[in-house]
Amino acid sequence: MMDHDRNHPTRRFLLSAAAAGAAAAGIGGSARAQDGGCRIGPAPHPKGPLVFLDYDQIELDAAYDQSVYAPLGGQIQARRTTNSEEVRRRLGTPERHAYGPKEIEKLDIFRTDRPNAPVFIFVHGGAWRSGNAKEYHFAAENITRAGAHYVAIDFYNAGEAGGDIRIMADQVKRATVWVFKNATTFGGDPNKIFLAGQSSGAHLSGVALITDWQKDFGVPNNIVKAGLLLSGMYEMKPVRLSARSSYVKFDDAMEESMSTIRHLDRLHTPITVMYGTNETPEFQRQARDFAAAVKAKDKAVTLIVAPNHNHYELQETMASPYGWAGRAALAMMGLGKA
Repeated sequence: MMDHDRNHPTRRFLLSAAAAGAAAAGIGGSARAQDGGCRIGPAPHPKGPLVFLDYDQIELDAAYDQSVYAPLGGQIQARRTTNSEEVRRRLGTPERHAYGPKEIEKLDIFRTDRPNAPVFIFVHGGAWRSGNAKEYHFAAENITRAGAHYVAIDFYNAGEAGGDIRIMADQVKRATVWVFKNATTFGGDPNKIFLAGQSSGAHLSGVALITDWQKDFGVPNNIVKAGLLLSGMYEMKPVRLSARSSYVKFDDAMEESMSTIRHLDRLHTPITVMYGTNETPEFQRQARDFAAAVKAKDKAVTLIVAPNHNHYELQETMASPYGWAGRAALAMMGLGKA
């Protein structure tokens, strides 16, 4: 998955992008027909005024609502919870540490047996309004067996943050700094910290990756060695125009600061961007456009397109060294082959 010369277009990037373009036919709100007897995409309706690109409001809202494109998402999320329970049964209860003064500001650490090991930080998704670290322990066994510590962060949801997702991004940043400063206390190498996120967690991770760590936190700007962004959002304009604005209190300043794609001059970390071909058309487009923008800036980026995976199925693949996300995570840390 990882390019040998990542500062220039590679065959994998171009092939992935070509496949993505073919899979994305139907941008603008047209629904794929049926999937296992369940309708995918918004229901047929009279086309309304365009709100963004070729989307009317119904289509744009649907393009930022995973349930419309993953009708079995609830079952997959329930499986994620029970898979996490099973991982805790096998590995034991993780260490839990506070990275800040708020009750929610804690993180879970699953240790690997390898000394001075890399640290893999995971930021969960949930549309900024749900989810917790405990639900995402399912990937810990793959990461720790491969030789890295697995850290899952808890942070506010949008409601608890008063609709200000900048507060959530700041929590992710502070948790990352805590890991850097405390890595040696749990057998981690502070010079081998990697950040990953999924969905809204990928958005928050992307914002963290454009941080001026030295200016804002007094730590080296290279504390994160690479990032893995699954199914994320990197430009907030269409999100602000969607139904998500009912609980994220966007204003111009928030839209600007939370749009990672607008601040790529501050990106100094190699990243891997991934999405599945069964995700919503906007989550596919966001990933493609972001990866292309990073590459246009001559920054290190790999785009990976997972065929026939929806938004929830893709994150599940992080639990296996043979899964799309699992392979990418291990390869990013130098612990496995792409």
